[in-house]
Amino acid sequence: MTNTLLSRAMSGTINPPLLPLPDRVAELLSELGSPPRLAAHLRAVHDVAHQLVNWVEQHYPAVIFDREAVLFGAATHDIGKTVHLAELSGPGSVHEEAGQVLLLGHGISPELARFAATHASWVDARVGLDDLLVSLADKIWKNKRVPDLEDLVVARLAQATGRAAWEEFLALDGVLARIGDTADERLAFQASFPIYN
Repeated sequence: MTNTLLSRAMSGTINPPLLPLPDRVAELLSELGSPPRLAAHLRAVHDVAHQLVNWVEQHYPAVIFDREAVLFGAATHDIGKTVHLAELSGPGSVHEEAGQVLLLGHGISPELARFAATHASWVDARVGLDDLLVSLADKIWKNKRVPDLEDLVVARLAQATGRAAWEEFLALDGVLARIGDTADERLAFQASFPIYN
């Protein structure tokens, strides 16, 4: 039964319709014995990341970012919670470094494994737009607005376009509001899966 739940969380037909997790990520989560709720969370954030990168590509063709890295990062950002299960239902940040180590140990490149460690530390000067988009997806999937994070994304967009920051804020605010409008459905999807196997 657990394998069926995990499979459904990663790629099953569901309402709301969410994109399935990438095969590479699904295989890794299966191998690690991921709790179904974690897989459901990663799927929801991955789907939101798709919406964000599609929006950036459509409205900011001059902005340089790594689409596939963002999507992989969103799909794996909390993978450290496979070993720190308490952080699935409570606070904690031990899963961040543990997730990066776990991914590196499974042959994932440092460029992709880093998102497990950076998704909650967007104020670090080394964080790029790819990292910011993963962090943003991890917040807005549940309609949580984080002004400091959004300001950093706005600054990157304004720098790339040469337009005023307020113009970029209005554009970003619009897409985040639209994505946030369906947060309740994503939250219900995640909550429909058990925390423990």
